[in-house]
Amino acid sequence: MNAADTAHKPSLPWWRYKIMWLVVGGPLVVVVAGISTAVIAIKGADPVLTQEERLTPAELRQSGVDANTPAMQARNHAATAK
Repeated sequence: MNAADTAHKPSLPWWRYKIMWLVVGGPLVVVVAGISTAVIAIKGADPVLTQEERLTPAELRQSGVDANTPAMQARNHAATAK
């Protein structure tokens, strides 16, 4: 191939170069993943607890509820046969 052949060869549009997609593709995937994570976090936000629902460990002990009660209930539920 000589210089005359390369001078007449038309250049490709920018989206036809594979290296461009390699350079732009990584950050583009990260931006899309970040936006989707933000949407999931906003739509699936936990409800805000009222003052009555927020009990301190001392208040829990006074009411007879141990801090491990939810874990024990879940463990016992998982161990029961259906």
